[in-house]
Amino acid sequence: MQLALGTPTPAAPAAAGPGPRPLVIGLDLSLRSTGLAGADWTDAIRTTTVLTGPARITYLRREIRDRVKAADLAVIEGPSHGSALQTGHHEMAGLWWAVVCDLHAAGIPYAVVPPDCRTIYATGKARWAGEKSPQVKGRVRDVVRERYGVECEGPARYDRADAFILAAMGLDWLGYQLALVPVPSCSRGMDGVTWPAVVPVVAR
Repeated sequence: MQLALGTPTPAAPAAAGPGPRPLVIGLDLSLRSTGLAGADWTDAIRTTTVLTGPARITYLRREIRDRVKAADLAVIEGPSHGSALQTGHHEMAGLWWAVVCDLHAAGIPYAVVPPDCRTIYATGKARWAGEKSPQVKGRVRDVVRERYGVECEGPARYDRADAFILAAMGLDWLGYQLALVPVPSCSRGMDGVTWPAVVPVVAR
């Protein structure tokens, strides 16, 4: 369990235990469309323009706490420093830290995945010349469908796909890889992640 962000911890997956697969939940936080996912499901928490400021953060915190309360490990996308000057960044930073503090208070171990590491784990690359964010997110969504057989549809499709990749990374780290991942092109995405200092106890 940790609170302050530290130096990325080299990936050292644990050997899969004899018990049931741990509950790992991926969180792709957003003020308008937060993606959540586990080993075989995806979901999204969407808000309207009616909710803003403290009311929106309070609502999202409550919804997220309810959905991750039984998790053995949460895998959360790290802050996007490239969007620091964009509208809503200040509020988004508040939501991010509020959720991390909630995980800390609940004793839920969590990993922080830089956005590029998530994309590398999925596709083997962080970006492509001439392609903008929606196109890259489309590539990640395609991988979720083709590699894992999980369809992400609707207005939150990219958020769901991103969250699924985060969950897959967490399960991989614990020794429960959901599908073969190309080595080393994709697997190197694990190396930039800040993993928990202690491997979660997953036996129930």
